[in-house]
Parts: sequence; structure tokens; C-alpha cells
Amino acid sequence: MQRFNPWRQALGLLTASLLWACSAPGSQPEGPTSPPPARQEVAAQPVLESVPMVSAAPVPAAPLPRADLGKSALADAPRAQELRPAPPPAAPAKLMAQGSHALMAPRPFMPQPQSDTAQYTGFKDNPWQRVTEQPVSTFSASVDTGSYANVRRFLNRGQLPPRDAVRVEELVNYFGYADPLPAAGDALPLRVTLQQSRSPWHPERGLLRIGIQGRDTARATLPPANLVFLVDVSGSMGPPDRLPLVRSSLQLLAQQLRPQDRVSLVSYANGTQVVLPATAGDQQEAIRAAIQQLAAGGGTYGEAGIRLAYAQARAGFIKGGINRVLLATDGDLNIGVTDPAALKALVEEQRQAGIGLTTLGVGDSNYNEALMKKLADAGDGSYHYLDSLQEAHKVLVQQMRSTLEVIAKDLKLQIEFNPAVADEYRLIGYELHQLQREDFNNDRVDAGEIGAGHRVTALYEWVPKGGAGTVDPLRYQGEKKAGGPAHELAWLKLRFKYPGQSESVLHQLPVPVRALVPAQQADAELRWAAAVAGWGQWLRGSTQIGDFDGQQALSLARTAVGEDAYGHRAEALRLMTLSTALKTSAPKP
Repeated sequence: MQRFNPWRQALGLLTASLLWACSAPGSQPEGPTSPPPARQEVAAQPVLESVPMVSAAPVPAAPLPRADLGKSALADAPRAQELRPAPPPAAPAKLMAQGSHALMAPRPFMPQPQSDTAQYTGFKDNPWQRVTEQPVSTFSASVDTGSYANVRRFLNRGQLPPRDAVRVEELVNYFGYADPLPAAGDALPLRVTLQQSRSPWHPERGLLRIGIQGRDTARATLPPANLVFLVDVSGSMGPPDRLPLVRSSLQLLAQQLRPQDRVSLVSYANGTQVVLPATAGDQQEAIRAAIQQLAAGGGTYGEAGIRLAYAQARAGFIKGGINRVLLATDGDLNIGVTDPAALKALVEEQRQAGIGLTTLGVGDSNYNEALMKKLADAGDGSYHYLDSLQEAHKVLVQQMRSTLEVIAKDLKLQIEFNPAVADEYRLIGYELHQLQREDFNNDRVDAGEIGAGHRVTALYEWVPKGGAGTVDPLRYQGEKKAGGPAHELAWLKLRFKYPGQSESVLHQLPVPVRALVPAQQADAELRWAAAVAGWGQWLRGSTQIGDFDGQQALSLARTAVGEDAYGHRAEALRLMTLSTALKTSAPKP
């Protein structure tokens, strides 16, 4: 038997290597060649494919797949170079140009931005009206504040909000006002405050503020609550500013519950689930564990979730108590009934059975704000946008009584201006809450709800008699005889229902004529409301405020910060400053 000779073995391996190298691509300059078979001993095969060697073949190299340029491939590249055979002779310059992309450093993978499918209800600013032709203005009250939080989200991300994301009344009503509460012996649960000044953007015109303050209720005296947390756990709710934020927000509210309260938890994705049946409010561990187990994944079967949540609310209905569903979602429905009108009808049906709906919106690129607001309005509730845990604390802890307990249902306002005093007027904001004149006395027409301690502000700008207006008088109709008393600017009427009642009550009062002082000298609450309203109109690009801009709004607002216990007004000053900088640097259209 022949003995093993290591030198002979080494010589054989060297000979085989030389023969293989001679047959490799590029070793024969004349004629086409076939690529060699893949070498099994090279472990980093994907790297050899993603970083090909320059070939003398006349066909240009194909673009590299982006997926092959990941972090692990780049980390293995040095090892692959060690295992690779010696490079072939240099290719001609022309071929180098054709294959030059193969020698460039691979670009890191950049994720494509998510398409923006956010939905907002479009509207136009309220127009000027001539008093002799259209003296009456009618609208539904609203305590929604979601627009302000959404605008804040945009600005904090360095973006100006879309025009229709800015609803001026929701910016104004986001803040508390030092209006007096109803007296202890007052029969009405509401108190009206009237303030006037010159308009900050048109000093020759007047500005009227109507402030409505609801009676507050101590937490201990709240009726027992039957709450259903309805949470969207579909795949789109996965990011930190969605389901994780919702979980933390609901934990805050759960900590406020009392033993006489009870709460259920329903989730929906591809299907629906009762995560927590009706549980007493003092069972904090069970409630906390149920909320914390929520995880995102799947489609969005919102309709089935809403139906199941209402079924839970009906099963635990408390007569004379608070019965309410709190829906937390980005509004991106894609399974079952997704038509907003059909979902609204479903919510209205349950509202008539005594079960309200409050919506808590989250998300950004696919956020369906239009649906969130529509459902809340139909459900005798309010719409809020949660952009942070601080906002959740404001809505669900600081304003828990306002969010849960309704003290006045279907609140409508109607004002008739006196043609002896005013030529024109316009309502600032509330474009999506306009009502027909005859709707005011129709108790079947739904309107806004006022919660315990809620505040509502409405602003009217008006042109004094004989002043420079915006709308020309009609040629053939002529001016109607002005028969109103000279000491009344307008007549204000409020109509609402007490909870559990089907017939409304009427409250009315005159709006007296006041000497108009400059806005900078007006009451602090009027100055703040006017500054925020001017800022909101400027953000919308309104043509009705002349040259008034964000800097002027900021200057006026700085004079009216007041006590500001929670820092909300100080935050607004920062947002006004930020928006001014963003608008200044934005490219001109």
C-alpha cells in the first residue's frame, strides 16, 4: 500500500486550482464564456451575488436588489472578500463604465414613506350676512376639542396642518374660561356671559363673545357609571402613538372609577372579543390586566365591534346612571359595514335608547377624523384627539365629569341681529354645526351636548350701522325698516333638553349695545378667545381677517394668559410661535 505523501497532495491541489483559474470568466479575452458553477464552499453566497465582480461580457449588469443590501450582508463582506478567488484582469474602460454600479458602496435601505390617507371633512368659512336680508343665525353647540390636539401634533412635527384639520371653534373651546358658574339656586344648568370689543383684525367692526358655562358636579355626586371601553386592536393600531397610548389612557380613566361604577372592555380586529365583562370599578387589578393584554394585529371590523359594545352596555344598563361607550380607534375601517351614514344610524339608534358614545381618536397618516367626529355628534358625546398621554389626562382625568355626565342635551343657539344697530355679521367657526332656522324649535333635530362643567364660546364679528361692510345691499328689495330698539345689538335664544326629557326648554335674553373698546383693552377672556380665533383663521388661510397674522395673534394672546393652572395657554403661545416660523419658511404657492 502506497504511503500518504503530503507534498504530493499539496501539488495536486495547486494544479487543480490553476486549472480552475484558467477557465474562470475573464481569463480568455476572445469569445463568450459561460459562468462557472457556484462554489459550495463559500458560505457567504448572498454577498457574492449582491457584490458581483466585473465581467467582460457585453451585457450591462442588472441593478442590485435593495433587499440584498441589508446590515448582515455588509457585515459579512470582508469575510467574503477573503474567500473569493483572485480578481480577473481589469476589464476595458467601456466595460468598467457599464458595470461600474457593481463597484460602488451599497446604499442603505430607506423605507418608503407611508401614504397619507387621513380624512377630514371639508368646509368653507362662514360668509358675511346682511342683517336686513338674513338677520337670524342658528347653530348647534359643540364641546369637541379634537382639532386643537391634532393641530398641535402637526406643529410639533414641524408641519403646518391641512386647512380642513383646523376648526376654529374647537381651538377656542379647548381652553377654560373664567366665566361665572350658575348660582346654586338657579333653575337653569347653564349661565350665559356676553362680552364685546372691537375686532382685532378689523378695528372698525365689533366682536361679540357668547360664553356658556355649565354647572359643575363633584366627582362624589356623579351618578353611577356603566362604561364600555371599545378598543380597535387591528394591525394599523400597532405604532406607539396608537394602541400603546390607548392602553395607558384607559388605565388613567380606570383609576378614577368608584365601587358603584362598572366597566367592560371590548376589542375588535378581524373579529370581536369581550376582553372584560362588566366589572366593578374597585377591581383595579382585573381591569388593569385586561387593558394591558390588548395587542394589535389583523383587519378592522369596526361595525361588529360597535354592535358588541352596545350589547355590553345594554346588558349592564344603569337606569338613571351614566351609560356610555368610549371608542378608541384611528377610524380606519376595512371589514363589514364601513359606510359612515350606516354607522351613524347605528349610533343614533342606541343614543335614543339612552346609551351615549364618546370617541377618542389616535393615529396620523390613515386617521379618519371625519368619521370620529360624525359618530361622536350622533352619539350625544364629544370627540377628542389623543396625541399624548398629557392630552389623555386632560380629557379623562381633569375633565372626566364633563366627558361622562351630560347636563344639557341638544343645545341650540339662535341669535337675531338688530338692523338698527348692525349692518352685517358673521359667525366665526361652527361651519359643520349650522342649522336651519326652523330646526331651532324642532326637538327631533339633534344638537350638541354639554357635560358637567363644560364651557362653550361662540364669536360673532359684526359691522355697525353705516360702517364699511363686505356685502352690497340688494337693488330691488330695498332696505327694510329698522324697528328694533337702539340699545339692543341682538336677541339671543338657547334651547336644550334636560337629560331623560324629550321636550326642550327655552332661555332667551337681549344682547345690549356696549361701547366698543380696542381688543387689547377688552376683558381677558375675550382677548384670549379673539387671539386664538384669529390664529385659527390665519392657519386656515382665511381671507376674512385682512393682514392679521400669527405674530399679531401671539402678541394679543400674551396679554391674556392669566392664571393658567395647567399650562394650556402657555403651550398655545409656543404653538403660535412655532406656526409663525413654519409659515414664514414655507414655500410660497
